[in-house]
Amino acid sequence: MRGVVTAVNSADLSGIGMTSQRTRERLVQRLVEQGISDWAVLDVMRSTPRHLFLDEAMAHRAYEDTALPIGFNQTLSQPYTVARMTELLLADGPRHRVLEIGSGSGYQTAVLAQLVDEVFAVERIKPLLDKSRQRLRRLKLRNVQLRHGDGAFGWDGPGEFDGILSAAAPERIPDELLQQLATGGRLVLPVGGEVQHLQVVTRTDEGFVTDIVEQANFVPLRPGTVR
Repeated sequence: MRGVVTAVNSADLSGIGMTSQRTRERLVQRLVEQGISDWAVLDVMRSTPRHLFLDEAMAHRAYEDTALPIGFNQTLSQPYTVARMTELLLADGPRHRVLEIGSGSGYQTAVLAQLVDEVFAVERIKPLLDKSRQRLRRLKLRNVQLRHGDGAFGWDGPGEFDGILSAAAPERIPDELLQQLATGGRLVLPVGGEVQHLQVVTRTDEGFVTDIVEQANFVPLRPGTVR
C-alpha cells in the first residue's frame, strides 16, 4: 500500500518563508519547464516537505533546484534529479517492489513511498540511515523498509524488484543489482567515474537493454559501511 505524507505538526508540512507552499509551487513550475511531465511525480514533489530532510541550518534552501550537503560528504540530490529519476522509473507502468540504493537523508525514499507499493532502501552510512528512519516515521510513511548495508550488493533477502534506483554512481553496474531485477523491471542509475551518464536498464526475457539518458553528476557508489 502506497504511503501518504502526514506530519505531527501541519506547520512542518506547509513551512513558512523559504519553505512555504508558494516556494514549492515555484519549484514545481521550474521542474515542468525543465521537461518533467509526469503529474503524479510533480504532485508528490509538491507535497513532500523537502526541508524536513535537511539540517535546520540548510532548510531555507530546500526548494532551490540544487543539490545540498547532508554530511559525511554526501548530498541531497537536486529536485530535478529526484523527479527525473522517479519519472524514468515509472515511465512504462506502475512499480510495486522498488529497491533504493543510497537512501541518504530519506527524501528520495519518501517520494518513492508515495508512488509505489513497497520501498526497500539501503544506506551505507548509519547516522544518515538513523535520521532518515526518524523522518519517515514522522511523516507516517509505513511502506518502507530500511537497511544498513553496502548498496552494491543490493538487498540481502528473497524476492526480485520490478524497480531499482541508485543515487550513487558505480563505475560499472554491479552484477548483484542486475540479478535482483525482475523481468520487465527497470534499473535507473548513474554510471561512470569522472564522466557519468544516467542510464535505464530494462530486463527482458532475452537479457538486459540499456538506454543512456543524459550526463549526470553523482557521488560515487563506495564499498563497505560506516557506523
